[in-house]
Amino acid sequence: MKRFVIALAALTGSASAIPAFPGAEGMGAQATGGRGGTHYLVTNLNDSGAGSLRDAVSGSNRIVSFAVGGTINIDSRIVVASHVTILGQTAPGDGIATYGNGWSFSNANHAIVRYIRIRMGKGGDSGKDAITIADGDTMIFDHVSVTWGRDETFSINGAVNNVTIQNSIVGQGLETHSCGGLIQTDGGVSMFRNLYIDNKTRNPKVKGINEFTNNVVYNWGGGGGYIAGDSDGLSYANIVNNYFISGPSTSVTAFTRGNANFFGYVHDNYYDPNQNGVLDGTILGPSSSNYGGMVIVANRFDYPTVANLMTAPNALTYVLANVGCSKVRDATDKFLVARVQTWGKSGELISDETASPVSYNPSALNGGTKWVDTDGDGIPDSAELAMGTDPNVNDSMQDKNGNGYTNLEDWANSLVGGTSVVTTTTTTTLKTTTASTPPPSTTTITTTKTTTTTTTKVTTTAAPTGASQTLYGQCGGIGYTGASNCVSPATTCSSLNAYYFQCL
Repeated sequence: MKRFVIALAALTGSASAIPAFPGAEGMGAQATGGRGGTHYLVTNLNDSGAGSLRDAVSGSNRIVSFAVGGTINIDSRIVVASHVTILGQTAPGDGIATYGNGWSFSNANHAIVRYIRIRMGKGGDSGKDAITIADGDTMIFDHVSVTWGRDETFSINGAVNNVTIQNSIVGQGLETHSCGGLIQTDGGVSMFRNLYIDNKTRNPKVKGINEFTNNVVYNWGGGGGYIAGDSDGLSYANIVNNYFISGPSTSVTAFTRGNANFFGYVHDNYYDPNQNGVLDGTILGPSSSNYGGMVIVANRFDYPTVANLMTAPNALTYVLANVGCSKVRDATDKFLVARVQTWGKSGELISDETASPVSYNPSALNGGTKWVDTDGDGIPDSAELAMGTDPNVNDSMQDKNGNGYTNLEDWANSLVGGTSVVTTTTTTTLKTTTASTPPPSTTTITTTKTTTTTTTKVTTTAAPTGASQTLYGQCGGIGYTGASNCVSPATTCSSLNAYYFQCL
């Protein structure tokens, strides 16, 4: 359990810390990626070699941007090094996808991954996931579209701490397994505003520490929707304002397989089970029977959460409009979102992404036109002129405005509505007296002054204390000032370190 003490220390942080990008939330929000390192520009769609995506993510301390768009066909798994930022939104055209195998983020500490499609498919390695994390600390995945895993589609399993998955699609795990993914770690995973769709089971399957808020789960199969642990290990989750919608493949309820070891705080989750083509879900009452037999607790666990908590119906609207690699949605993501909008009438489990109804065509992704980038630093000349940087000087890894983000990150953030620079216009009125005949008159001269200011949203989370928790305070952990012993199980806090138990 000592691992979680370290994880929570990273979460509480200092007031001067900045999030991975404006809008980064949850347990992985403090990922730093390749900031402070070097820039790598992806210049081709080759599977390997100089200028390739595989080569770009193979070295630590890099911010990766793209001079090309399109689909990269990969034969073997891509393994990501530590302290890497992947800025998929910088790709021209329709953006970037990989197809043919999966990715490993094991030990990719402090990874920041944005706006990329990871499409595995039947040609990928048997028994492997589209995304795997088996070890590592502090990662965030934002606006990622991941589909067609052979085993799991997005799986976190093992000694993993502080991960956020937000605004992403986890869809259509391939039969016969057809799994959304395992989310099982004591180190903590935040899941905000995601779409799980057309996975037979594990949407997701959770063990350990989990914050599951404002997500949408659609057309799970008989294996289950949100699977609550189903194990001897202790689990603690906040499950708040999510929307579960049954589809043609659904034969079990939204929550299954909870037991006395799974403790959940639940609030206003909607469930629409009737598959009638009308969105008419209702709130699941906070009883153990509605949540698969988990133990329902009265107070929310003190995990980092969203800045803007939406009702489940509003979250559904937001997710369908914004989820996935949505700077430009490809045909696959459009297809999946359209399935949800049938409100239970359409959806299927698949074993072959190239067959109907998906009929995936990797060559359909438009590569667009390469940016004009005189100095080759990853920022187009036009953007550099607008930002006040020099298009003839390689300065994308500098921080011109002093906001903590590199110039490259500032530009990338501005492409997707997460700008880290705000321009404020101030109007100043000046009065002067001029000589004239007849007698002097007063003329009003109006001048406009533009002031550029930088803003960074700082997310800090106070260390939980046992004294402030009615149930399951942090015994013996950072900031704990309560009693020295706990129950469930009956042992001392000092031996449990920062794990969550009821404090006496």
